[in-house]
Amino acid sequence: MPHATGSLTRRAGRFLRTSLFAQVLIALVLGVLVGRLWPQAGSSLQPLGDGFVRLIKAMIAPLVFCVVVAGITKAGDLRAFGRIGVKALIWFEVATSIALVVGLLAGNVFAPGAGMHIDPASLDKGAVDAKTGGGQLPSAAQFVLESLPDSAVGAFAENSLLQVLVLACLVGAALLHLGQKKAPQILPLIEQAQDVVFTIVGFLMKLAPLAVFGATAHLVGEYGLGAMSTYGKLIAVCYGVALAFLVLLGCALKAVTGLSLWKFVRYTREELLLALGTGSSETVMPRMMQKLRAAGCRDDAVGLVLPTGYSFNLDGASIYLSIGTLFIAQAIGVELSLGRQITVVLVLMLTSKGMAGVPGSAFLALSATASALGVIPAAAVALLLGVDRIMDSMRVTTNLLGNCVAVFAVSRWEGALDRVTAKKVLNGEPPAAAQTGLPREWERPVEPATADPAMSREAAPEPGAASVTTRDT
Repeated sequence: MPHATGSLTRRAGRFLRTSLFAQVLIALVLGVLVGRLWPQAGSSLQPLGDGFVRLIKAMIAPLVFCVVVAGITKAGDLRAFGRIGVKALIWFEVATSIALVVGLLAGNVFAPGAGMHIDPASLDKGAVDAKTGGGQLPSAAQFVLESLPDSAVGAFAENSLLQVLVLACLVGAALLHLGQKKAPQILPLIEQAQDVVFTIVGFLMKLAPLAVFGATAHLVGEYGLGAMSTYGKLIAVCYGVALAFLVLLGCALKAVTGLSLWKFVRYTREELLLALGTGSSETVMPRMMQKLRAAGCRDDAVGLVLPTGYSFNLDGASIYLSIGTLFIAQAIGVELSLGRQITVVLVLMLTSKGMAGVPGSAFLALSATASALGVIPAAAVALLLGVDRIMDSMRVTTNLLGNCVAVFAVSRWEGALDRVTAKKVLNGEPPAAAQTGLPREWERPVEPATADPAMSREAAPEPGAASVTTRDT
């Protein structure tokens, strides 16, 4: 019996040492306990999470650039890459529109703000300005203009994913045009740089439990658990709608690709838990790109669809914005007609596309929606200040899964998905050994055998030795 207990202890210790999921889960629980029991100490641990996010963000721009350039060159057809981009944008627009409509339907049915009877005059508009830093969402023209880089170095320095994507498309197109004869070393170099970035990300992921512990302790210590009771109905409605939307996404994924969303969640449980703990989906983008490629999605589809989705496919944010708008209206006693609710959808369809990377973007989008309706005071947006951080987990998880489903769907739509490999990987089989994936004309030529007589003598078989024939398996 002591031997069995010791064996069980060793297995548990080995599991904790090797399983990132178990480490992050334990860090999450410890963070809640520290934030609840020692709020001041918990609040001071925010730098742990922020530092990890900064380190991961430093790797995102070079990784996206390498994956997109290599993906375009491997595909060998820039038009195919353009088709992937157009199909991705169509999917994003349909998915976010459905998320907005589902959110509005749930807000009308469950009325999370009904009966609060809040006087808008009692709310402090300065709190919203402090949250947003006095900023504003870019217009459509400004959004497109800011997606174009004015400096190759600046795009990487500012970590602007859309600008990096534009640069990567230009470089990939140039490599296709030049071909192997004029630029024989560039693509292998980019592939090697990509491997280096993935290795660095692997090193950084060892710090993930520490980051989750610090971020969770800060959240609970700073905001406490009281918001759960004050905004309980709103939180329940938002999370319930997000779950229902993910079920719809799972049905769409099954219909389009034959794959199971639940198996994908199990396959990426470590990344999802990390995003949940840190409140940032950017921390897991490199790992998600790696796992999607291992699961049969072609490099060009992964490299274009996933990063673009971070700006255009904010499903979780759309759910939160639509429900949040109705919550504010109901809390201050404003009745929104069907026509005004349609206006909400139209305004949010536009404002949600420019949210990524803008401080306090959710409040800016809500303020823009309130101004468009003309019946909700801008100060009423402050009602959501106390619950906004708690909604991060819902938004991050829904956004992330929505983007991954988009990668699978667009890949299948374009014929860039290996469904056999995808089903094997999602069923728990280890992915096949990585291939170079370079076009035949880009492969390095094999160096000819040396003509050194000494080397030839060393390689020659001894007289009378048995001849051995090997077969390449």
